[in-house]
Amino acid sequence: MILGRIMGLDYGTRRIGVAMSDALHLTAQPHEVLDADPGQLAAELRRLVNENDVEMIVVGLPVNLAGEETFSAGGARELARLASEATGLPVEMADERYTTRSAEQTLLAADVRRTRRRQVIDKIAAAIMLQSFLDARR
Repeated sequence: MILGRIMGLDYGTRRIGVAMSDALHLTAQPHEVLDADPGQLAAELRRLVNENDVEMIVVGLPVNLAGEETFSAGGARELARLASEATGLPVEMADERYTTRSAEQTLLAADVRRTRRRQVIDKIAAAIMLQSFLDARR
C-alpha cells in the first residue's frame, strides 16, 4: 500500500518553507522555499501536490510561549485557506513554536554561513514543524 505524502508549510511574509514527509509518514525532509507572492502561490502549491503525490497539507501556526496565536497567525490561517482552495486537499494547522529558532541553531551548529542560512532556514523550519506533527500522530 503506497500512501501519499504530507506537505508541511512554514508561513512567512516573504517566503514559505516547504517540507515533505516520506510515503509512510515517518520522516520529514526540507524540500524548497517558495516566494510568498499570492499571485503565484496557488499554482506553486498545485505543482508541488502533483509532483509529490501529496494527500494532506500541514501549515505551521505561530503561537507564543503561552500557546496563544501571534500576529503572524492570521497570515498562516490565510495560507491554509489558500492551500485548501488551490489543492482541494485537507489542511491542518500545527503548533510551530520554536521551529525557526531550532532551525537557526541547527544551521549555526553546522557552521553554515549567514547567506546560506537565509536561503534554507524556512524549509528546515518547515521540516521541524512537520516532523513534530508526524511524531504526534504516532
